[in-house]
Amino acid sequence: MATEQTYIMIKPDGVQRGLVGQIIQRFEQKGFFLRGMKMMQVEKSHAEKHYADLSSKPFFGDLVDYMCSGPVVCMVWEGKEVVKTGRKIIGATNPLASEPGTIRGDFCIELGRNVIHGSDAVESAQHEIGLWFPEGVTNYEHTAKAWIYE
Repeated sequence: MATEQTYIMIKPDGVQRGLVGQIIQRFEQKGFFLRGMKMMQVEKSHAEKHYADLSSKPFFGDLVDYMCSGPVVCMVWEGKEVVKTGRKIIGATNPLASEPGTIRGDFCIELGRNVIHGSDAVESAQHEIGLWFPEGVTNYEHTAKAWIYE
């Protein structure tokens, strides 16, 4: 079975609102495997690296400040097409355009407080995992794998 990994981050508003457990549950219930997780307070330079592709946007400074305003929960999830499916679980970037049943559709109203980040491509996932988990992630054989994958 070909698998891939994705980077998922619960942003400061998601942590402060107590949504960490519910978000983890959605990925676990889908059948994805957690390979790395940590809570951290993001430093400005690290947030700037993560959002470097948005540095020319007028909202960049506010976005960086927001990401540094409280702790985040960083995770690496693994599974078949986890990047694409993870984005579906998360919902549209604008919460008001997100379908009910998605994380953003269920928990968000404002674009600037959209609870969660998910990698948008396998390549960006690899880059983000390297940025947020330079120490690597845990690899193990999950006992439920045979019950989820053919």
